[in-house]
Amino acid sequence: MKSIVLRQKFIDFFKSRKHTFIPSSPMVLKDDPTLLFVNAGMNQFKDIFLGNVRPVSKRVVNSQKCLRVSGKHNDLEEVGHDTYHHTMFEMLGNWSFGDYFKQEAINLAWDFLTKELKISEDRLYVTFFQGDDKDNLLIDNDTRDIWSKLISIDKIIPSSKEDNFWEMGKTGPCGPSTEIHIDLRSDLERKRVSTSSLINRDHPEVIEIWNIVFISYNRKENNVLESLPNTHVDTGMGFERLCMVLQDKKSTYDTDIFSHLITKVANISKLNYGDNVHTDIAMRVIVDHVRAIVFTISDGQIPSNTGAGYVIRRILRRAVRYAYTYLKLEEPFIYILVDLISTQFKDVYPEISEQKSAISNIIREEERAFLKTLGKGLALINQFIIELKPNVTKISGKVVFELYDTYGFPPDLTSLILKEKNLAFDMPEFNDYMQQQKSRSRSASEIVVGDWVHVNKVSTTDFIGYDTLVIQDAELVKYRYVTSRGHKQIHLVFNTTPFYAEGGGQVGDAGEVIFMSIDNKKDTLCCQIHNTIREGNLIIHIANSWPDNHFSNIKYTLQVNYKKRVLTERNHSATHLLHHVLRKKFGIHVEQRGSYVGSDYLRFDFSHFQKIQNSKLVEIENTINDYIFLGSDLEEVRSLPIDQAREMGALALFGEKYDDSVRVIQFSLDSNKSIELCGGTHVNNINEIGLFKIVSESSVAAGIRRIEAVTSQSAYHFFNKKINTLNEIGDLFKNTDNVLKSIQKIIYENKELQILASNANKNKLQNLIQSLDSRIIDLNSLKILTSELDCDIADMKNICFSFFKKYDNICVALVTKSNGKVILNVGFSKQLISNPRFNASTIVNQISIDINGKGGGQPFFAVASGDKIGGITQVLKHFKQIITNL
Repeated sequence: MKSIVLRQKFIDFFKSRKHTFIPSSPMVLKDDPTLLFVNAGMNQFKDIFLGNVRPVSKRVVNSQKCLRVSGKHNDLEEVGHDTYHHTMFEMLGNWSFGDYFKQEAINLAWDFLTKELKISEDRLYVTFFQGDDKDNLLIDNDTRDIWSKLISIDKIIPSSKEDNFWEMGKTGPCGPSTEIHIDLRSDLERKRVSTSSLINRDHPEVIEIWNIVFISYNRKENNVLESLPNTHVDTGMGFERLCMVLQDKKSTYDTDIFSHLITKVANISKLNYGDNVHTDIAMRVIVDHVRAIVFTISDGQIPSNTGAGYVIRRILRRAVRYAYTYLKLEEPFIYILVDLISTQFKDVYPEISEQKSAISNIIREEERAFLKTLGKGLALINQFIIELKPNVTKISGKVVFELYDTYGFPPDLTSLILKEKNLAFDMPEFNDYMQQQKSRSRSASEIVVGDWVHVNKVSTTDFIGYDTLVIQDAELVKYRYVTSRGHKQIHLVFNTTPFYAEGGGQVGDAGEVIFMSIDNKKDTLCCQIHNTIREGNLIIHIANSWPDNHFSNIKYTLQVNYKKRVLTERNHSATHLLHHVLRKKFGIHVEQRGSYVGSDYLRFDFSHFQKIQNSKLVEIENTINDYIFLGSDLEEVRSLPIDQAREMGALALFGEKYDDSVRVIQFSLDSNKSIELCGGTHVNNINEIGLFKIVSESSVAAGIRRIEAVTSQSAYHFFNKKINTLNEIGDLFKNTDNVLKSIQKIIYENKELQILASNANKNKLQNLIQSLDSRIIDLNSLKILTSELDCDIADMKNICFSFFKKYDNICVALVTKSNGKVILNVGFSKQLISNPRFNASTIVNQISIDINGKGGGQPFFAVASGDKIGGITQVLKHFKQIITNL
């Protein structure tokens, strides 16, 4: 059964049983601070389990894109080395939100596998929760009894909390689970070793295919379990594994999900899949990783140096490294696979084909950049090897860590290169540096979240911030304490608020909450809100402090910081204008890839594959300022069906998931309109922006450009600072009327001086070369030049190559001193190295012992470095002796 048929069969089966199909959410999470990526089907339903939102349907089915590369659920190191782990996978799932429970959930799963898919019952085994004394949880007899009516008792296996009690995290909804496993081994193997002994033992042919979780409890911050008022069902089945079963394969990589990709990689590398264990692993790593990268980029996550972006970059670099090391592919090629993946998923995940060109370009540029890094890393490793003292066979772990940390150079590749030279690195020292980095990272990002304390039963917040910045008589819904980076904060949720929660690139509002003291009714208390964030449908106000016992029976006045909001609105509307002008100037390939909109400046990341020249930036600025000076009223539609909004031409944010009803922001500009789906706050007329100025344009990732700009008050400060600086420069030159002319004169004079200095150095070198020419010794058919020089390292190398160019039979050994070290250059005319005895790399290692050094290079030219200054005469003498005896 083809994968595309199997996926639809699963969805149709549950739709026919009154389940509502919900499309996969993007893998990149926007409103959940606890996760970088979706790692399970339930992530998009988390707020339903927590009681923050009501479900659109009590029965739901979907296929969710998931990524597991960090934290507890991390399959990265297993990928490629076994035949069934993946970084990105699809999780087929069905859910019940307070509807059916154990009996129907188990029956539905069993019917789908055995009746719909005709999988042999003989090969299926199940597990159930055996209880846990520490949490005072009893054995799940209900699940066992339900299974006993469907399958023989010897195939129902009790299992520990580790395998059969699912928890969302340290806190939150949880409950016992039951797993369905399948044994794909031969009949002979099944008779020889019992299946029950291999369950959850990472056997490649005895695998879990479905996990059914019965969410019954809530784990509190104090680790106590409390029963939920409503029970839920959360199931997850690995789509790739199910395909493997239905297509009668021994590996998920042999299914139609991956086989065409592996064939393509094999063709590119001119190697056969199945011939070699190392190349097989490399091919599996590459096809798995490229799929993960394509899906995450299509969902809006661009490779970068931080957060989720770094995870994606690390996955891609891991694939490049495997190709470079094992398949000997040293040019970009992974991007070629994007077209195959786009075609494969065009009907299921159309966002990939819609972004195919951008995704391909991003991956190609990332490959190209890292392959350059690989080259730099190799050069640095060679330099470290040259500088090793004799009899030292191990490089410092600190050096290897710096290669990894600074250049993204994988330590296992460093190890492989060193091994080829009979060297190694200090692994414990490297691990110490890695651990220190991880500890710093954890301490910098660790967040301890307390339990919500409910004050009243309101479950949602009414946002009124589009129309007002102040609300009186607000009620507190709930609060919790959070420790972030060592600082204690309080999170507050009110029934209504004018505070905008961070989202869509716009920063969250700041302001204050004003209320009467319960200790003295005449006193007014004021607490500062320094940020506002969103978790699901909750608008959370963050304060650093709050008076005790002031949580209930109080009416609160919520007041947004006017200046910050107004300046932020001006930057947000300017961002829309910038997006519009960029598309007008460069084409519709320009799409937003990220943004920051604060009160001080705006940052806009967009897809474009060339640096924007200064003249074009000036044109963009002028166009935007023309729009601002002419003015245009905000045209806002608060609630519009998303299909209708798209028909209007509204631009959607890359990778964002929208509700069925959306807010549309429009500004009329010339004969065109800027139309975008946007939940942020904006000016009433764009002339309120005042002034727009681009302050920088740069590259942030392959195929992604960034413009930073200021408006309004910040633009005024920007120009004021520039004018003051220009006046100060004019005062220095005592020519305030024509500062530019004075600077150009100095630049011209400086260039003239540089030319004079360069000519003087060339003359000096030429005289030195003529002097050395007279010291050449003729030996039979060879010419030999040895000398100690007083020049820099680059000049000494140039002198060597000038003699190679002049003579076709010369042997050269030159020495100079630099920073207390001896630098030795050894080389031969290229005509000589056809004879293997004339090998500069071999000879430099033989003679560098005289200067207490070590070296390396190529047959025609090699370099060594040592710290024994007194060995210079001997090393040159040693070179002559070797040449004489050749």
